[in-house]
Amino acid sequence: MLLNQKTAIIYGAGGAIGSAVAQAYAREGAEVHLVGRTEARLDAVAQRIRAGGGTARIARVDVQDRVALERHASAVAAAGGGIDVCFNATSNDDVQGTPLLDMQFEDFMRPVTNAVTGHFNIATAVGRQMTRQGRGVILVMAGGREAIPRLGGSHVAWAALTGLCRQLAAEFGPHGVRVAWLLSPGSPDPGAQRHQASFGENEATPPGTEGLLRNHQPSYDEVANIATFAASDWARTITASEINITGGAVID
Repeated sequence: MLLNQKTAIIYGAGGAIGSAVAQAYAREGAEVHLVGRTEARLDAVAQRIRAGGGTARIARVDVQDRVALERHASAVAAAGGGIDVCFNATSNDDVQGTPLLDMQFEDFMRPVTNAVTGHFNIATAVGRQMTRQGRGVILVMAGGREAIPRLGGSHVAWAALTGLCRQLAAEFGPHGVRVAWLLSPGSPDPGAQRHQASFGENEATPPGTEGLLRNHQPSYDEVANIATFAASDWARTITASEINITGGAVID
C-alpha cells in the first residue's frame, strides 16, 4: 500500500474532495485525522472509513485559528510519532457571479484573506512537526489558474496560494518536506466516470466538459488517486510543483 503506516491530516475532510482523499488515504494504509468545522460531516466520513477497515479520528478545528491548529498538530504528532502527510481541501467562502466593478472590497478580499491565512496556519502548524522530524508532504487544492469573468477574488486567492506554496517549498525543502498543489478546473463531477471514452467529431460534448482536451471532467475519486500518488514516496521528486488535473482546461 502506498501510504502504509503513514499519519495523514486532511483539512476540510467533511467536503466532497476532502472526504474522497481521506478515504483513499485510508485504503492505502494511512491513519487519517479528519479536520473541519462540522463534526457531523466529519463523523460520517470517519464511519465510512472505519467500515472499510481503516483508522480515522476527527477534530473540529477552525483553520483560521492558528493556536488551535498548532495544538491539534502537536497532539497528532505526539500520538502517532509524527505527521507524514497534510492535505488542505478547505474552502475560501468566496463570492462569485458579481463583476468586480460592482463588488464590495470586503467580498473581493474574503477568499484571498481566508486562503492565505488558513493555509499559512495549516502549513506552519504541520510544518513545525515535519521539519523537526525531517520528512513530510504538504498538498493543497489550489483551484484554477485561468482568469474567468465574475470569479470575484477567487483567482487572486488561488494565485496567492500557489505563491505561498512555492515559498513554503523553498524553506521546508532542506528539512525533507515537500510542498505541491493540485490544479483543478472546478468542482469535479461525481458522475464523470461515464465520460471516460474519447469523443469523436460527430459526438456531443458531455455537459461541463467544454474546453477540456479529453472531454472528461475528473471525478472526486480521480482527484483522490492523484492526491494519493503525490503523497506517496513514488512522488518523492515532486516539490514546489503544480499538479495539473484539469483534463486539458489549462495547458502549459
